[in-house]
Amino acid sequence: MNARSILIVDDESAIREVIAAALEMAGYRTLEAADATEAHALVVDQKPDLILLDWMMPQVSGIELARRLKRDPLTAEIPIIMLTAKGEEDHKITGLEAGADDYITKPFSPRELVARLKAVLRRATPAGVDEPIEIQGLTLDPASHRVYDAAGELTMGPTEFRLLQFFMSHPERAYTRSQLLDQVWGGNVYVDERTVDVHIRRLRKALGSPHEALVQTVRGTGYRFSTKVSAQSAS
Repeated sequence: MNARSILIVDDESAIREVIAAALEMAGYRTLEAADATEAHALVVDQKPDLILLDWMMPQVSGIELARRLKRDPLTAEIPIIMLTAKGEEDHKITGLEAGADDYITKPFSPRELVARLKAVLRRATPAGVDEPIEIQGLTLDPASHRVYDAAGELTMGPTEFRLLQFFMSHPERAYTRSQLLDQVWGGNVYVDERTVDVHIRRLRKALGSPHEALVQTVRGTGYRFSTKVSAQSAS
């Protein structure tokens, strides 16, 4: 079964149910939201692999939600397919300019939806999600949930694995503790930011020398995963 998660955002429950049934038959895990507020909370907490977003919704439209998600660095990379009854060319252009990766006009067949969804996911899949990723002799295999170095397999907990997977998929960029909590723990999980420091220490211990130095402390900010190691930044 495909473990990818798809967030369906539509204010009509009957439409959400039809789409969810089609996607679950195709092997996807589905999440549902009836409005933009609920959808945004699920995006932050669950990190879906793709969002199916209805244009016309009460209070906050799908277009405005798409713009909001694309402005936020933490959610900007999540692909969006707009679902709407609006078929005019200018509406399609508006949707694409708002950040949508594709545009499907209602009514549509479940087969077309699944095919378009698969195409967008193929284009949007970042390194380290499906395929093993290797940096400086350190290899992370998402499929088997294992990490290796030249000496063999490394032992680490599930949170440390998720931290490492996020870091190796987003190298050379500094993240605050709050951003790491959102990305690794989920935005609706209420834990202290100092929890990040504890798991960083555990991750470094699991990696051992010399790879522990890849997880660097950025003074006044947080942490980054970098091959540009200095004794000061890695401490």
